[in-house]
Amino acid sequence: MEAAQFSDGRRKVKMVFFFLVCFWGLMSLSCAGRLSASSSQKLQVQKHLKRLNKPPIKTIQSPDGDIIDCVHISHQPAFDHPFLKDHKIQARPSYNPEGVFGENKMSMEQKEGTNPITQLWHMNGKCPEDTIPIRRTKKEDVLRASSVKRYGKKKHRSVPKPRSADPDLTNESGHQHAIAYVEGDKYYGAKATINVWEPKIQQPNEFSLSQIWVLGGSFGEDLNSIEAGWQVSPDLYGDNNTRLFTYWTSDAYQATGCYNLLCSGFIQVNSEIAMGASISPVSALRNSQYDISILVWKDPKEGHWWMQFGSGYVLGYWPSFLFSYLAESASMIEWGGEVVNSEPNGQHTSTQMGSGHFPEEGFGKSSYFRNIQVVDSSNNLKAPKDLGTFTEQSNCYDVQTGSNGDWGHYFYYGGPGRNPNCQ
Repeated sequence: MEAAQFSDGRRKVKMVFFFLVCFWGLMSLSCAGRLSASSSQKLQVQKHLKRLNKPPIKTIQSPDGDIIDCVHISHQPAFDHPFLKDHKIQARPSYNPEGVFGENKMSMEQKEGTNPITQLWHMNGKCPEDTIPIRRTKKEDVLRASSVKRYGKKKHRSVPKPRSADPDLTNESGHQHAIAYVEGDKYYGAKATINVWEPKIQQPNEFSLSQIWVLGGSFGEDLNSIEAGWQVSPDLYGDNNTRLFTYWTSDAYQATGCYNLLCSGFIQVNSEIAMGASISPVSALRNSQYDISILVWKDPKEGHWWMQFGSGYVLGYWPSFLFSYLAESASMIEWGGEVVNSEPNGQHTSTQMGSGHFPEEGFGKSSYFRNIQVVDSSNNLKAPKDLGTFTEQSNCYDVQTGSNGDWGHYFYYGGPGRNPNCQ
């Protein structure tokens, strides 16, 4: 009897031991799987960083923690594109829209000569000729993205579609807008002077931006978009600084395009302005107001889309082959603000758009776009006709247009997000 009990006990111990061995085996397998997954992710990140961060001729440390690499113009990320292998860089556009350099009126930009907007890194040096400044991408920047592949890309469905103000459709993507727009013609560019602020962002995965959209195609999978302005995006940049940015896509943000120089596409020719670098100074409530002027236009001779910052910095161009519809012209232009509303705790976000103040509060409190213009088929800048406005929830963010002799066509826009009327 005792012998039987003993062998029974031994069998139980063996079984327990067997289960333990299996358990630890499975654990170590899953650990090994996790380890190899994380080491393959590390490898992916390193490869991506190597692709983005080209060997610099000179490096400048910016006071905000950015590292600006001065990279030879012919080694920039654009030339990783297979179609650009033998591309001859166009140093200047063939034509500028009339009136860009010869505006008769003494514009505010000229008066602002006393407090020009610069980028923070300029305090510590500048890039030599034949190089372009590129903000270095750090490992932690890429790791904040949902995947290495999605780093530097916008989420789908983030363009405001004014004609279909269906609340279900507009809130589905979590993006909210307050914009002015024109459509129904062929457009060859757009210009605006944009008031610069530093809006507060509630969640790191949200952003707030103010920009121009140059759009072609339908709002389906084939949308072409060129975008430029300023943004605060903790996810993309790791801080809450206001930064100059550009974006492009030729397939509604699916596979093509990116912010700034984070993929091949945009060809930069300017050695003084860095895409994605902090803008300084910014406007303050009831205090000095600062604005930046941005012009995007299609060179009628070469067909490339050029971007100019301020009155003298021609930054570079998007080659026309990147696009389908925009290879010809744009069918819609939008100006205004956009935020991500991720509805933290089931409530509307308190991420601010613009200055965080509503349009009716006016100059010094609310953010504005002024001197908004479009470029016509003769390459002339002209006032927009039949300017429409659009916002998904005017109690959260709103827009109000106007026009006068000094500011041409303008609008105030933005708001605080969550408030007693916006839950």
